[in-house]
Amino acid sequence: MRRIVMIIACSMFRDEELFHTKEQLEKDGHEVVVASSRTGFCEGSRGGSAVAQITIDEISVDETDALVFVGGPGASEYFENSTAHKLAEEILLKDKVLAAICIAPVILAKAGLLKGRKATVFSSGEKELERCGAFYTGDMVTVDENIVTGNGPASAVSFAKRITEALAGQ
Repeated sequence: MRRIVMIIACSMFRDEELFHTKEQLEKDGHEVVVASSRTGFCEGSRGGSAVAQITIDEISVDETDALVFVGGPGASEYFENSTAHKLAEEILLKDKVLAAICIAPVILAKAGLLKGRKATVFSSGEKELERCGAFYTGDMVTVDENIVTGNGPASAVSFAKRITEALAGQ
């Protein structure tokens, strides 16, 4: 069993990208912890809700096998967030799995982690990925070494399965 931390916005995360991805990851035998900028109740953009068990400040990279950023309109709270950027960078430095879905790959791009790498993103983030040096694929899910990106809610289950495959390859 691997420990996966999924980071959501405290408001307006995309429900399916959390719930469907989390469900598949748990079905694959992983422990999933939900984190946000604050603990407690977080509201999804489609009316769902989740409870963030920890804050992003409390995430231990050493105790995390994969870090997953969930999209939705609220994900923009992490676009310029230095804590989120540092966590993502540390995950990669320790050769762990880093993943982002929907608009959340923009977080990785703004952290400088997609430069020279293949990635996908929700259509509104394509130009930002390219501006930050990524090679936009347009695929539902793209894997480049230990970075997994998904383009939106419809890719959630496939995205989760590719995270599991990436973890198995470690």
